[in-house]
Amino acid sequence: MRSWFKYVKPYKHAFILGPLCMIAEVIGEVLMPYLLSVIINRATDGSLTVGGSLGVMALMILSAVLMMAGGIGGAYFGAKASIGFSSDLRLDVYKKIQSFSFMNVDKFSTASLVTRTTNDITQMQNFINMILRMGLRSPGMMIGALVMAVSIKPNLSLVFAVILPIMIVVIIFLLFAAFPRFNIMQKKIDKLNSTVRESVTNVRVVKSFVREDFEEEKFKESNRDLKKAGMSASKLMILMQPVMSIFMNGAIIAVVWFGQKEVLAGGMEVGDLSAFLTYVTQILFSLIMVTVLLVMSARAIASAKRIKEVLNEQPDITDDTEKELLTEIERGDIEFKNVSFRYYKHSPDKVLDNINIKIKRGATVGIIGSTGCGKTTLVSLIPRLYDADEGEILIDGKNVRDYTLHTLRESIGMVLQKNVLFSGTIEENLRWGNQNATDEELVAAAKSAEADKFISTFSDGYDTMLDQSGKNVSGGQKQRLCIARALLKKPKIIILDDSTSAVDTATEAAIRESFRNDLKDTTKIIIAQRISSVIDADEIIVMNEGKVTGIGTHDELMAGNEEYREIYYSQNDKKAGDK
Repeated sequence: MRSWFKYVKPYKHAFILGPLCMIAEVIGEVLMPYLLSVIINRATDGSLTVGGSLGVMALMILSAVLMMAGGIGGAYFGAKASIGFSSDLRLDVYKKIQSFSFMNVDKFSTASLVTRTTNDITQMQNFINMILRMGLRSPGMMIGALVMAVSIKPNLSLVFAVILPIMIVVIIFLLFAAFPRFNIMQKKIDKLNSTVRESVTNVRVVKSFVREDFEEEKFKESNRDLKKAGMSASKLMILMQPVMSIFMNGAIIAVVWFGQKEVLAGGMEVGDLSAFLTYVTQILFSLIMVTVLLVMSARAIASAKRIKEVLNEQPDITDDTEKELLTEIERGDIEFKNVSFRYYKHSPDKVLDNINIKIKRGATVGIIGSTGCGKTTLVSLIPRLYDADEGEILIDGKNVRDYTLHTLRESIGMVLQKNVLFSGTIEENLRWGNQNATDEELVAAAKSAEADKFISTFSDGYDTMLDQSGKNVSGGQKQRLCIARALLKKPKIIILDDSTSAVDTATEAAIRESFRNDLKDTTKIIIAQRISSVIDADEIIVMNEGKVTGIGTHDELMAGNEEYREIYYSQNDKKAGDK
């Protein structure tokens, strides 16, 4: 509970006032049947007078006003406390997710993190709202009504001694059955979200391959699983209502049966029996509400556990707080020394195996090799998107772990394989690279990336709105915008991960020319599938199965590296060995 108190503290007045208002409502509800019984008793015995009834009626009106004020206040403060709690918690969960490395995100899955940030926190919000409104009201009313019932007719109250223990046993059974079912249901929601997210994100691929039926079947399966899990949990609530109704009606029948005998025998007044019946209803209804709260708590606890897993997860890549870290990259020299890496730390197979590379400041280095050979993983180690398992990566002779993460990533411009743009204007997307860049700097970066030409053709220019993920621009245009965004950072190191694959050769050549002229002091690393993209590089690194199999210029590799020659000839429509 201590871990959740930080979210309660800012709204502690609402957490206190909400239940107090509910207690006020309870007082009014408990008093009302008693006051009504006084009127009925006086009417039946002939002692009712206008003056006497006015006083009782005034008290009844006061009780009604108290109930109304308490109900409104309880609802308001309950909503304020629960919404504030969930808002602050959602913000912290989101911040925590932002601190995760790729490895942390992979551990949970994107769909699960979305579910935990939305659905799970909403479950907690609903439970807190309900507990503030009913947490004291239900047991308070049950106790108050029980006291009043006993005071009216102690021997008739023995009905509760039979009914209540049985109902409590049923409640305990329902709770033990509910907890695992709600856990399963939340996992099914994760799966459904994952299916929807994948299908909607890749809707163009789905339609181009005419796979709508296949995706619908996948969704049906996930939806069916969630339906089954939801019905399994809902059966408890469905079962609870009739069972509780049986007990409630049984108690009322017993009270009427024994109560009418007391009235006929002169041992109980009609008004007292009427009040007693009302208190019976209040007691049993309160017990039902307590049951509902406890069942809701089962789902809320399941959700809280999932949220706690996110908050307790430690990012595997963080700044070392035990030493003073560097806050500036001066040159941009890079060195890999005996670097090895595994995605799965206990796996015997290495994704990168004993990599040794030196890259000088301002150099243009190409990396080429077959798909899955480790090219992207290699460059991802430089800004510490992952950390090497063995060896070290040095920038300007210093281990990358000796720099703050902010310094490291602020000094490295990286254009990933998957080009990501956000909904908003072109200018807003470019300013992700540098929020404080001048308009002249923004246009210059776009020109270097060969993006200014097509931006200028849009009627709104740099104010053109982009759809989510940049779906209203072509693949090549998207790549050039991402390159411009990275250039706007004015990085010491820029990494292009197959970032010109959708660009025509003439435009790609113009981009390379801009790099040579405008980024003379910037270290440039270009991952490419086409040798033409790196043929003019100062050095080309050839990779295969996680190892470096060759380093040199194009001419050097053509002369001494069989693998490079095979790639070159395959792309130039010649057979290996032809001269």
